[in-house]
Amino acid sequence: MVSTHPTGVQHSGSQYLPQRHDTKANLSPNQELLPLTARVHNHDSLEIGGCDVTTLVEQFGSPLYILDEETLRSACQQYRDAFKQYYKGESQVLYASKAWNCLAVCAIAASEGLGIDVVSGGELYTALQAGVSPNKIYLHGNNKSREELILAIESGVTVVADNWYELRTLVEIAQPGQSIRIMLRLTPGIECHTHEYIRTGHLDSKFGFDPNDLDEVFTFVSQQPALNCVGVHAHIGSQIFERQPHQDLAAVMVQWLRDAGKYGLNITELNVGGGLGIKYTESDDPPSIEEWVKAICEVIQEACAVENLPLPKLLSEPGRSLIATACVTAYTIGSSKVIPEIRTYVAIDGGMSDNPRPITYQSVYRAVVANKMSSPLTQTVTIAGKHCESGDILIKNALLPKTEPGDILVVMGTGAYNYSMASNYNRLPRPAAVVVANGEANLILQRETYQDLIRQDRLPERLKNSH
Repeated sequence: MVSTHPTGVQHSGSQYLPQRHDTKANLSPNQELLPLTARVHNHDSLEIGGCDVTTLVEQFGSPLYILDEETLRSACQQYRDAFKQYYKGESQVLYASKAWNCLAVCAIAASEGLGIDVVSGGELYTALQAGVSPNKIYLHGNNKSREELILAIESGVTVVADNWYELRTLVEIAQPGQSIRIMLRLTPGIECHTHEYIRTGHLDSKFGFDPNDLDEVFTFVSQQPALNCVGVHAHIGSQIFERQPHQDLAAVMVQWLRDAGKYGLNITELNVGGGLGIKYTESDDPPSIEEWVKAICEVIQEACAVENLPLPKLLSEPGRSLIATACVTAYTIGSSKVIPEIRTYVAIDGGMSDNPRPITYQSVYRAVVANKMSSPLTQTVTIAGKHCESGDILIKNALLPKTEPGDILVVMGTGAYNYSMASNYNRLPRPAAVVVANGEANLILQRETYQDLIRQDRLPERLKNSH
């Protein structure tokens, strides 16, 4: 479940606003709770991207995902520019689109010079339809289907090969004289303190080749004319605050780079994955984007110098730290239930179908009441979703001002793995999403209707009027 607020004086929802000490402050989005453009206007209401949140709910309904374009672009730019500043070789930032893959998000990331990391045929199709250049798309996954691999090859994207089955399938489907651009995903055996379900770098992982198989893997790939192996890839987890695991990873990967050369493989790309964490609560203290990039660049350059290797093209795949803080979810408060001396429940018009992370990962969030930003935080309540599930609790022991039905609750940091993991549980239509910038709001995901819910249903003739 989600945790309580820290003890101490709590003032109002305004305390969560980004603290810009001057107009040129270059805030790292992953270190903020609200989007960079968040402010309170003179009607005591939360404004994001120059748009009043309560007005957005009136216009587009709720629940509503509100994506701040400036925050997303700032994160993209900080990653891109930090690599250019601290890395002496070529670099490419890829957006790990599993965090939130849709046409608009892919298009924004691509317009800032980022490539796209995809993990399925559907994500690949979306990125292509958004206009992303195929040479900047990398297809991951531990069990890619034959159809997905064919789509990747025909589209001209890079396939990150994860296992023997995949390598052999690629060789089988290759046309005569065809050269398929691949990278190899390897498991580095590095632990990090993160949630068990999203830790992928240790040896006991469903992802990647075992490092003990390197000799066999490099030998096989070097003997296949159809496989153009351009790089190696590794990823050690998600929501990571520590710098050391990524620095250790970078050093290990340079050794792989050195070893590949012994097999005649011309490895020119090195992908260190992503995983930089964000600030979900006041106690979270992730490194800034610039700090994380600087540490990675320094250790790669040092390791290459020791091994006397030319600098590879350095790739990274941030997802959560690019998109999470850029989005909030707005809900309308409805019923409440007071259990004397135990707790008060306040219910919203969404829950686990639009944000499954609390019930799945016990994820922690903070919330404000958008139409009462200056009101003192006098109530400790449990924010409950509307689903027929006792565990549908979005935030336990949230500190809020006194609420009433019709108030607009805003949950922060919902850009990563909220819409992308959303479902139709209890047959709730998935919410709409808007992107806001300079006082303008544009729909990027249309709200589902009841008709949408049954669009794929089929009722056999024999069941019609059978009752």
